[in-house]
This record gives sequence, structure tokens and C-alpha cells, in this order.
Amino acid sequence: MILQESMNWVLVENISLTQLEEGKIIETYAGQKTICLLLKGNTVLAFAATCPHQGAKMCEGWMDAKGQIVCALHHYKFAPESGRNTSGEGYKLRTYSVDIRGTEIYLAINS
Repeated sequence: MILQESMNWVLVENISLTQLEEGKIIETYAGQKTICLLLKGNTVLAFAATCPHQGAKMCEGWMDAKGQIVCALHHYKFAPESGRNTSGEGYKLRTYSVDIRGTEIYLAINS
């Protein structure tokens, strides 16, 4: 039997949907987690604030022309929807489910 971890929906602090800019990575907080947000088209994506390779700050990176997020330190690339490493190094960036309630942004955090 596989037990699923319960999820808590946590309000993203200090930023609302109307403050996000297309393609710009923003670092903020949800509960006690530091996370990054990215507005890509009509979708808000959330992922870990640090690169799984060597802990560089993902908010110092950018979204490239293919819609991948690029770590500024070594230019490793990740799909922001899944966290899959698209440049071939084999790392996975932690991602979070997002729920928009009005202009507030909530993330599903394991409890």
C-alpha cells in the first residue's frame, strides 16, 4: 500500500498575481519555504529557489526563448512545468502545484 503525503495549500507571501511579469523569475516565500514563481503565458509556475546542481539562486536565472529556465551559474536548463533537466545533466528541479484564488497565489506543500 502506498501512502500519499497530505498537501497543505500555503499562501505565497509578498506577491500577488497582478505583480507577476511574463518570463521574469521572482523569488518569494510560501510558509517557511523560499520558492520561485514564473508567469509563462497564462500559467503561474512555482519551483525551488535553488538549483539542484550546486545551490545557485534560480531567481538570478532567466527563461530562454524555448520557455526553459536557465540557472545563471552553470546554465543548466529545466522545464519549469515539470522540473525536468532539459540540458542533459540529469538533475530535477523541485516544482509545486499552484492554485490561483482571485489574485492570491497558493502552493501545495507536503505536510
